[in-house]
Amino acid sequence: MKTIRILIHWLISALAIVISAYLLPGVHVGGFVTALIIAVVLGAVNGFFRPVLVLLTLPITVLTFGTFFFVLNTLLIMLVAAIVPGFAIDGFWWALLFGIVLALVNTVLDSFARDESAKE
Repeated sequence: MKTIRILIHWLISALAIVISAYLLPGVHVGGFVTALIIAVVLGAVNGFFRPVLVLLTLPITVLTFGTFFFVLNTLLIMLVAAIVPGFAIDGFWWALLFGIVLALVNTVLDSFARDESAKE
């Protein structure tokens, strides 16, 4: 059952990436397979690097009342764009917007998935 939840979350994340890229003209995703790869790499980067970077940048994040967290997220998205072929972002501001839109779309799609699982 846990494996199915992970697969569903992976597909939802890939769908959120495709939708976000469709909404933002400065973000380019090669297709759904590329979005699946982006979801895996983004998850890995967030799982391994983000905790260390959050800890290292904690003083500046506190000084900026948490807004530096957006910068950190943007830089991680740009790192994923540099790693994954078929995924391109036209600059820092598009990566920042992509992070915000991706979080919003992912939240909406996750809420639909949770509503469906609650009905069962």
